[in-house]
Amino acid sequence: MARHLNVTQLSQIKAFSKPLIANLAKLGIASCQGLLLHLPLRYIDETHVTAVRDLHMGESAQVEGEIVHAEVTYKPRKALIARLEDASGQLTLRFLHFYPSQINALKVGAKVRVYGEVRNGFFGYEMVHPTCKAVGEKSEVAETLTPVYPTVAGLGQASLRKAIRIALQQADMHETLPAQVYAHLDLPSFKASLIALHHPSPDVNLRALDNKITVHWRRLAFDELLAQQLSMRKHYARRRSVSAPQFKPSKQLVSALLKSLPFALTGAQQKVALEIERDLTQAHPMQRLLQGDVGSGKTIVACMAALQCIENGWQVALMAPTEILAEQHYRKMLSWLMPLNIKIAWLTGSQNKKDREAALQSIASGEARLVVGTHALFQEAVRFKNLGLAIIDEQHRFGVHQRLALRQKGQPEPHQLMMSATPIPRTLSMSYYADLDVSVIDELPPGRSPIVTKIVSDARRDEILQRVREACLQGNQAYWVCPLIEESEALQLATANDTYTLMQDEFPELKVGLVHGRMKPSEKQAVMAEFSAGHLQLLVATTVIEVGVDVPNASLMVIEHAERMGLSQLHQLRGRVGRGSAKSTCILLYQNKLSDTARARLKVIYESNDGFVIAQADLQIRGPGELLGVRQSGVPMLKIADLERDVDLLEAAKTMADALLKNYPTEVEQHLERWMSSAGELVKV
Repeated sequence: MARHLNVTQLSQIKAFSKPLIANLAKLGIASCQGLLLHLPLRYIDETHVTAVRDLHMGESAQVEGEIVHAEVTYKPRKALIARLEDASGQLTLRFLHFYPSQINALKVGAKVRVYGEVRNGFFGYEMVHPTCKAVGEKSEVAETLTPVYPTVAGLGQASLRKAIRIALQQADMHETLPAQVYAHLDLPSFKASLIALHHPSPDVNLRALDNKITVHWRRLAFDELLAQQLSMRKHYARRRSVSAPQFKPSKQLVSALLKSLPFALTGAQQKVALEIERDLTQAHPMQRLLQGDVGSGKTIVACMAALQCIENGWQVALMAPTEILAEQHYRKMLSWLMPLNIKIAWLTGSQNKKDREAALQSIASGEARLVVGTHALFQEAVRFKNLGLAIIDEQHRFGVHQRLALRQKGQPEPHQLMMSATPIPRTLSMSYYADLDVSVIDELPPGRSPIVTKIVSDARRDEILQRVREACLQGNQAYWVCPLIEESEALQLATANDTYTLMQDEFPELKVGLVHGRMKPSEKQAVMAEFSAGHLQLLVATTVIEVGVDVPNASLMVIEHAERMGLSQLHQLRGRVGRGSAKSTCILLYQNKLSDTARARLKVIYESNDGFVIAQADLQIRGPGELLGVRQSGVPMLKIADLERDVDLLEAAKTMADALLKNYPTEVEQHLERWMSSAGELVKV
C-alpha cells in the first residue's frame, strides 16, 4: 500500500519567521517539499585553505590570514583596499561597493578567511569583492562544498541554507514510485540525491556538479521529466474520455477542391491529411498540432479538414493572431470554397457595427459554414449554431485560456487543429507537447527555389540599396524589415518610420509602402493589399510581416539589425520571400563588432534553410520559453532537467509513463503531488 505524501507547509515550522516565509513565497516556495527542490545554482569549495603562494590566476580559492593594511581610496574611484597576509605572502582585497561594517571588519590586525576568484592586480594577485568571514580560535573549514542558491532581495544565502537544513530534517523524502522505475537507469534514491546536492562531499567533481551531470542531478532531472510526462498523459487520457462529433470522410467536397487546384499535394501533405481525417472520425475531440516549415502547404491541409466537417453539416472556425494573416486566410479560403457554394464569414475587432452584426447573425444561424477571424472569434457575443472544428494558426501566439474560450463555443466539444510554421524541436515536442498528437509536413512543394542568405555589414549599406533598386526596376518586389517603430535611445536601432522616409528619398522612382503593428488594421490591410497587387515595389515593415504574408513576386528581403533577432523569427521572416519561382535572396544586415554568440547565431541561419535545424539551435541558445510562446501559460517550466543534456532521461520517462499510470495510479498521484504545484493539475490545454 502506497504511503500518503506528507507535505509540511512552511507556516507549520516554528523556526521559520513570517518575513522568511514571505521571502520564500517570492521564490514560489510554500512547503518543505518546495524547499527541498530549491536546488543550488552552483557551488564554492570552502573545505580547505590555500596558501597565497599556491594561488593560480583565474581560479577560485579560500585564503586565511591577517589584515596588514586597510584604507579607503578615492582615485580613480572610491574603493576599500585591504591586504591580507599569511605565512607565504600577501593578497590584495578590493571592494568597489562597501558598508561601514566592512571597513570595521577589515581593520589592521583582524584575522579573516576570504573566498573569491584570483586576478592579477597592480600589486600582484588580488580578489575583487570576495566573501569574508572573521576567524576565531575554533573556526573550522567547511566539511562539504557550499551551495549557492537562487534567491531574492532580503533573503541571504546563510538564511536560505539554514532553512534548507531544517527542511532536510523535517520533510518527507520517501520514494513515491516503485524501485524498479530507477533500477535500470542505475539512479540513486531521492533522499540520497537531495543530501548530495544540498551538502556535496568535498571529493566530488565540482565541474560535473556545476554542469548537473552527476548521478544525483540525473535522478532529480528524471523525476521532473517523469512528472511532466505523467501530467501530460493524464490530460491526453482525460480528453479521450470527452465526447465530440464524429465526421465521416468527405466524399464530394474534398475531391472537388483538389480537382480545382493548379497543383498536386506533396506526399507529406497527403500523409498528414489522412491522419487528420482519421482523427475527425473519432468520438473524442482531436487535439492535433500540424507543423510545417514556411511554405510547406499547411493551409490547404487545414481546408481539407474544414470541408470534411462542413460536409457532415457542422461549422468551422479558423483563428489567426493578426488581422493581416486572418485576412490572407479569408481571401485564400474564399477563392477555394466559393466555387463549392460554401458561405464564409469574416470577423475581426476592427469591423464596423453593420458588418459585424451581419457576420454574427450568419454565424448564429449556421448559414456561415466557415468563420475566419482574429481574437474576436472567442468573444462572448459570438454564437455558433454547431461548431465542430476549431483551426488555430500560429497557436503559440494564443494563450491557453484564449484557445479554451474558442473550444467552449461548441457543444459537444469541437475538434481542434493547431498549426505552427515555427518548427518545434523533437525534444520540445516530446516534453511540452506530449498531450497532443503531432503531424509534420516535412516536404516543400516542387518548383520552390531555395532562398540565398547573405550576411552583410551595415558598412556596405550603399551596395544593398543599389541591389534593392535593381531588383525592383526588374519587376520584382522587396521587403525592408526594421526591428523598432520609433527611436530607442537604449538600442539606437533603425526605425520603420525613419527608414520609410529615407527609402522614399533614396528611391524616388519606386513606390514605397510602410506597415507596422501600431497602424490601424484597416490601414495595414490596405498597404498589404497594394503590395500583394504589385502596386508597391518596396515595403518597409516591422516584424508584423513575420507570419503568413504571401506575395510570390517578392524575391528580396533586407533585415536590419539581424543580430538582435531570434533564429526562429529570422527564419520566419526569410520565409516571406522564395514563395514564387524566381530566385530569392535574404540579406541580414548587422552592426559591426558582432559578439561571438551573435556570429554563431547568424551562421546557423546562413548555413541552413531547414526550420527544424534552426529551431533546435534556437532551443539551445534561448531555452524552451521563447519557442513555447504563451501556449504554456500555467504549465511549469523545467527547472532541473535540460532537454538537450537529458534527452536519454526524457526518452525513458516517455516510455514508462503510460505503464505507470495504468499499474500504479496512487503512486503516480504522490509523484505529481511532489513535483507539481497543485497535485499535477495543470491548466487544460
